[in-house]
Amino acid sequence: MLENVKSIYFSKIVFSFFNDKRKLDLIKYNKKIQACLGIDINHYKLFAGKYIIYEDNKNGKEYDFNNRLIFEGEYLNRKKHGKGKLYNNSGDLIFEGNYLNGKRNGIGKGIEQLEGYDFIFEGEYRNDKKWKGNIYQEDYKFFAENNSIDEKELIYEIKEGDGIIKVYNTFGKNLLSEMELKNGELNGKCKEYYSNQNLLFEGEYKNGKKWNGKEYDLNGNIIFELNNGKGHIKEYYYNKDELIFECDYLNGEKNGINKKYFSGKLILEEEYKDGKKNGKVKNYYPDTDQLIFEGEYLYDRRIKGKEYIKGRLEYEGEYFFDKKWNGKGYDKNGNIIYELKNGTGKVKYYDNYGRLEFDGEYLNGEENGMIKEYYGGRLWFEGKYIKGKRNGKGKEYNGDEQVIYEGEYLNDKKNGIGKEYNDEGKLIYEGGFLDGKRSGKGKEYNEEGQLIYEGEYSNGLKLNNN
Repeated sequence: MLENVKSIYFSKIVFSFFNDKRKLDLIKYNKKIQACLGIDINHYKLFAGKYIIYEDNKNGKEYDFNNRLIFEGEYLNRKKHGKGKLYNNSGDLIFEGNYLNGKRNGIGKGIEQLEGYDFIFEGEYRNDKKWKGNIYQEDYKFFAENNSIDEKELIYEIKEGDGIIKVYNTFGKNLLSEMELKNGELNGKCKEYYSNQNLLFEGEYKNGKKWNGKEYDLNGNIIFELNNGKGHIKEYYYNKDELIFECDYLNGEKNGINKKYFSGKLILEEEYKDGKKNGKVKNYYPDTDQLIFEGEYLYDRRIKGKEYIKGRLEYEGEYFFDKKWNGKGYDKNGNIIYELKNGTGKVKYYDNYGRLEFDGEYLNGEENGMIKEYYGGRLWFEGKYIKGKRNGKGKEYNGDEQVIYEGEYLNDKKNGIGKEYNDEGKLIYEGGFLDGKRSGKGKEYNEEGQLIYEGEYSNGLKLNNN
């Protein structure tokens, strides 16, 4: 069962929950990951669809199930050990510092988030917990060049894992919350406030989770109450009595049926277990009672279901980490127009009005091969895709299906040699591109076709004139 799997975490988790069908399903998913990503037995597989490729005995890189880099740094005995960098799903650096036996230990700098605001922590970590240092509330981009920390923006100081956190909004510096930090996590008393300074929540956290307390509306009425991490949570629109969300909590996490509403109508119903989507899900259009999707999730990932367009079945089948994998697609008359096997096949799909939106090839659940994209029923792009992104030669069109660009792409952006045209189809530029902008040698023309500039470009700007 665990053939070609060399993860200690994997074996421990599987055997600890051997009778849980969802855990057993993840065994199959882990094997699919190995097959579709071509990972050999010398690569270290992690349970949640992550894997590491070792460059040598010391250095390695970790990727998620979409082949996105999420960590790069030093390892020892197949654990993070030494200097490392951590990235989010958008490729942004969110932590840089030292690791010891797989956990953050020592000096580091990382992004934190509280009350919807981004913060920067600089200091010392101990066993993945913030232990000694400062958190700053900043508006500039993390790790921007020449950044400087303004001392007046200091939010709190941590000493030996303990501290008091006070969070303010960006405008007006009104207090949003004050919380206790113990042993590097939120533990102890907590108060949260609306922007007008009315009390929103009062209670306590336990190991980073809301555990006991009461939440109030703007009029001071109790909305919900938590006792030992358990309760039925309701949330309302700001300054309104209109319900937007309700869910059961157990052990400080979502457990049970979660419901979301829009203008009084149910738009989402999903089952949670231990804070993650596990089980049946139904998603509705906000203006009607028609389904958008119904199916099942496994640990926040879609695994099977049906997709609809205004009540019409568009796809039915299995998913592999949210990607269409084994299933069939239908046109507006209910005819099968494509079939996917292991994420591979020729695919067509349509918009809400039955107009063709996509026509192309899939491989491993992603766009691969020659693709045609449409907008409003009109051709918008045609060219080559590799791993879900434009790569190679392609053409872009305007709303009248007139070519406005033809040339080379790399990772969804214009890169290489290309030509740009105006809406009348007249050539206005030919030359190099880099990251979607004119770069390198190029020529620019006016509407009469006369050469008006020939020279070098950088980041879309002219550098010289010959």
